[in-house]
Amino acid sequence: MANFMSPYAAQTYALLRIVSGFLMMHHGGQKLFDFPVEGYAGMPWHITWVAGPIELIGGALIMVGLFTRWSAFLNAGLMAAAYWMAHGLTDLLPIANGGELAALYCFVFLAISANGPGIWSIDGSGGSTTDE
Repeated sequence: MANFMSPYAAQTYALLRIVSGFLMMHHGGQKLFDFPVEGYAGMPWHITWVAGPIELIGGALIMVGLFTRWSAFLNAGLMAAAYWMAHGLTDLLPIANGGELAALYCFVFLAISANGPGIWSIDGSGGSTTDE
């Protein structure tokens, strides 16, 4: 019974990559263009002009599966930095410091970087999750 989803491993991984990239892309759009919702007023320039493009462009690349490993690795690093800059110094646990989303994004993107684009991607050959 535990293997009932095994035949769909490639598809669920592709959905994880696509949805994670889609969601990250919107964080960049929020920072740069106040779209789809308004960003944070008074945000430091380095967050807007460094993190914003990485989130927007990197999220789009992850979503479509182009330069997936590098884009995901860069976004994982960005989320690790975001966690420690904004959350990790205020309290030990993510549940207490509000950093759950940054921590989760960090490790999801790290996993995508390690596993590659997979199916339904521009730079994947369509077979396994370890395609380059």
